[in-house]
Amino acid sequence: MKIIEIRAMRGPNYWSVRRPKLIQMKLDLEELEELPTNKIAGFKEKLEKLIPSLYTHRCSELVEGGFFKRVEEGTWMGHVIEHIALELQTLAGMDTGFGRTRGTGKHGEYFVVFDYIEEEAGIMAAKFSVKIIEQLLSGEETDLENYIQQLRVIREETRLGPSTGCIVDEAIKRGIPYIRLNKHSLVQLGYGINQKRIRATIAGTTSCIAVDIAGDKEDTKNLLEAAQIPVPSGRIIRDEQELKTAIEIVGYPCVIKPLNGNHGKGATTNINDFEHALKALEAAQVYGRNVICEKFISGFDFRMLVINYKFVCAALRTPASVTGDGEHTVQWLIDEANKDPRRGYGHEKVLTQIKVDSFTEKMLSEKGYTLNSIPRKGELVLLKPTANLSTGGTSTDVTDEVHPSNIFMAERIAKIIGLDICGIDVMAPNLKLPVKESGGAVLEVNAAPGFRMHIEPSEGIGRNVAEPVIDMLFPKGSSGRIPIIAITGTNGKTTTTRITAHIAKSAGYKVGYTTSDGVYIQNQMMMKGDCTGPVSANFVLKDPTVDFAVLECARGGLLKNGLAFDKCDIAIVTNISADHMGLGGIDSIEQMAKVKAVVPETVVKHGYAILNADDDLVYNMRKSLECNIAFFSMDENNPRILRHCKKGGLAAVYENGFITIMKGVWKIRVEKVSDIPITYGGKAVHNIMNTLPAILATYLFRSIKVEDIKLALQTFNPSPAQTPGRLNLFQFKNFKFLVDYAHNPAGMQLLCDFVSKIDGSPKVGIISGTGDRRDEDIREIGRISSRYFDEIIIRQDRHLRGRTAEEIVELLVAGINENNEKQIPITIIYNEKEAILHAYNTVKPGSLITITCDVVSEALDLIKNLKEKEDMDGQRVV
Repeated sequence: MKIIEIRAMRGPNYWSVRRPKLIQMKLDLEELEELPTNKIAGFKEKLEKLIPSLYTHRCSELVEGGFFKRVEEGTWMGHVIEHIALELQTLAGMDTGFGRTRGTGKHGEYFVVFDYIEEEAGIMAAKFSVKIIEQLLSGEETDLENYIQQLRVIREETRLGPSTGCIVDEAIKRGIPYIRLNKHSLVQLGYGINQKRIRATIAGTTSCIAVDIAGDKEDTKNLLEAAQIPVPSGRIIRDEQELKTAIEIVGYPCVIKPLNGNHGKGATTNINDFEHALKALEAAQVYGRNVICEKFISGFDFRMLVINYKFVCAALRTPASVTGDGEHTVQWLIDEANKDPRRGYGHEKVLTQIKVDSFTEKMLSEKGYTLNSIPRKGELVLLKPTANLSTGGTSTDVTDEVHPSNIFMAERIAKIIGLDICGIDVMAPNLKLPVKESGGAVLEVNAAPGFRMHIEPSEGIGRNVAEPVIDMLFPKGSSGRIPIIAITGTNGKTTTTRITAHIAKSAGYKVGYTTSDGVYIQNQMMMKGDCTGPVSANFVLKDPTVDFAVLECARGGLLKNGLAFDKCDIAIVTNISADHMGLGGIDSIEQMAKVKAVVPETVVKHGYAILNADDDLVYNMRKSLECNIAFFSMDENNPRILRHCKKGGLAAVYENGFITIMKGVWKIRVEKVSDIPITYGGKAVHNIMNTLPAILATYLFRSIKVEDIKLALQTFNPSPAQTPGRLNLFQFKNFKFLVDYAHNPAGMQLLCDFVSKIDGSPKVGIISGTGDRRDEDIREIGRISSRYFDEIIIRQDRHLRGRTAEEIVELLVAGINENNEKQIPITIIYNEKEAILHAYNTVKPGSLITITCDVVSEALDLIKNLKEKEDMDGQRVV
């Protein structure tokens, strides 16, 4: 058994549109293909003993124990691995439950698919599951707890913290999309121009000056003191002498902490003698030379939270501690406390497990205790100097007890510092009385305050503190989204994308779009190459200048990682034909249609899927959609169009020489085809087809008028600038050069249909085959070429994609030679540049040379250079 590859889906995908986070592992069972579980002696019993919690898996039986029943009856190891991967994650605090195991079409080879919470943990769970099966079969001992703990560690290292996570969760609930911008807590909420950013609980709206002030305890204290906010007296110190002076002024008990510290790091409280003060100074200076020594205020530790300058909630924080029973040691009491099911590793549960560290030993030592000491019954033994939940502390919600005067004080403090998300630490007997009256004081003001204590307090009511954050960033009615038109299909995607983007731009939008040539922001190329996957789409959606996205979505990205977006406003499916068969587990045109159908299935309910009514597979996609549907067709009398429009539906059709929108029974004639340059006066039929969905998609936006669409169509030219590699025609002195990207049989047929309508003789074709296509597809390109070209030059792509050049040439020649009607001269020149130069140097007057190019930009540059030289010299240059 071996793992062939592991991929992580990060958006709607072939396996599930509604479960975007899936691990897809391609697994070769090798000899285990012949050994289902019922043929392996004792396998079920070993698995039950190792992971008894698998009993909860219902599997296809739909009852608890269903999975083990399947194992007993006999199932294949891919299926078992799927369930183990799910359970490992669940045991590590990441509850998962969806899985699928399907054959790839190759003997013994399977796709094992299951959901994940954290991507790196999901990938590791896949690897661990295979290893566990190998250990069970070999009799090797399996340390299951070690695997689970490794997944916990990965989870804590990669997950969003509870504070950032709750804000993201609240955004998702409201339909606001998010993109994680780094491995830590920097997150983008919303898309394009409407995006907002957060990092932990600092928002893009948070003042940098305010964060700096809050990080400087001296500045904070001075500002608050000047505003008559009660604060403890204190001094800044740097060495032992200054410490002595400060203690003479402040007195005992005192607190020593880093001037620019946070989360209680380096802080020591309730210091009552100089020896301990020196140790506290040393601990604080680990975090910075400047240290603050201030009066220790007795009372309880409270955190007040203010968001958008309004008080939200308050919590009582208690440091990690145990209560003696007069019988057991401190260590025993800690172990018992950690058995509380509410305590977990890191942030996985309401409470964090208490870990013994140097702070714990120091606090015990100050009481004259060790871990083996037995506290008296009822004695509270503090184990940490601060009340942070991350060190095992607890919190109690006290929001409803806070005196109005303290609420006023908290909101005023947030304004004084300038923090729109503000955590205020108060030491006081309680918050029921005004802090000024109770003898309490404000100890600190915190930027990026932790939300965990408020979301899931140990006691009291949990507060949805993420809600006011999202209210602040996205006022009521704002989703943070921008219009997204997603375009998929086999052929015509790039041209349709470019036409659509051009119309939106002409209407005044700042458009970002992705194509197989590159990524463009407002017509400026930002990335070069095939950019039709999720990385490129994310690039556009992250750009803060973009207010309209047009995204080409190809098969490869959908199968490898899924879509980059969860929802789009409009989806276009151009057509489905046999291309890329046999790749990624897609062996039939019906499966390819299912891949492409992912895009229209992501359309929002009030949005539109625009489908090709002339293509049966595309037309049938309507059955699984929950959004509005519109159609396009080259035939206004297509019965599907007539039925749809009779019911009041929308369509775009080619009729009587016009590009026309059908709105019910009414016609809106947009433009004559003869006046649309991209159609070459109607000769380029496939570009009429590409125009139809583009005009319909943009018409659906109220801000884009028919006049905008008409003007855009008139100004969109089949040029290297606007449509590189798509019907770029160069008129030389005595011949023409046509450049196109046609790379599959359907595309080649459309290109050749156009070539047949263009003047030029002889017609010379420079063609190639793509190595990752089926033999039949490569031969078919040869067959089509033989029907339309008088001479053929065979070249090779730069990347052969799994074949030799000789294999590809042999298949192309075989296809060409099937034409018994004429003998076609064939020249073989592997290098694309050399093939172009050969055609140029041997051209006959009046010829039309057509090249299906591989590297579009290089072919265009070469031909443009030849044209420029001819124009300058007045003659052809060899």
